[in-house]
Amino acid sequence: MTYSESALVAFSTLIATIGPLETAVLFAALTPGVTRERRRQIAIKAILIATGILLFFTLLGGPIFRQLGVTLAALQAAGGVLLLLIALDMIFMPDTGMFTLSKDETREAERKDDISVVPLATPIIAGPGAMGGVVLVAAKADGDPMGLAVIVGTVLFTMALTLLLFFGAGQIRHYMSDTAINVITRVMGIILAALAMQYLFNGIEQSGLFGRH
Repeated sequence: MTYSESALVAFSTLIATIGPLETAVLFAALTPGVTRERRRQIAIKAILIATGILLFFTLLGGPIFRQLGVTLAALQAAGGVLLLLIALDMIFMPDTGMFTLSKDETREAERKDDISVVPLATPIIAGPGAMGGVVLVAAKADGDPMGLAVIVGTVLFTMALTLLLFFGAGQIRHYMSDTAINVITRVMGIILAALAMQYLFNGIEQSGLFGRH
């Protein structure tokens, strides 16, 4: 896989699992009546924390799994299943999926003065899907420093894009209908499902479970 292909796969995975547009809309819904300056502070803090989490899993997720005796094949297969479940959730249940909060989570967020860490940084931005996704794409680099640098750059670019959308969250929420957001979520879910199946197929093939031809 070339560096450009690696960057494209990483970007597609992050866009589908983080959902910058959807999370920006959710951010606007969680900060009603908050001043513009305070909203910017919350957004910056949340993005910095989420970026730190994703970079941690990008750089150290693979080595940690290897220390636990988890092979690349097993990691790809398990990650593919996880991403596929998230993708199906996005496609068939966009109103109750990964970009929404439960009633209890919503009530807790409304009571908190600072939502930048929980639930915003995690699990909304850096959720299980995004964490698993960066571990998978980083594992494909196979320790190549340049390959890892490309993936890290893609993570930083995606998070910068998410921050920009957070800054304009109020306007996005005003101009985009729920139907439009659900359509985008379903399209991203289809893309994520295709990536998930490819990870799963790669894991099964590399495991040699059914023999090699």
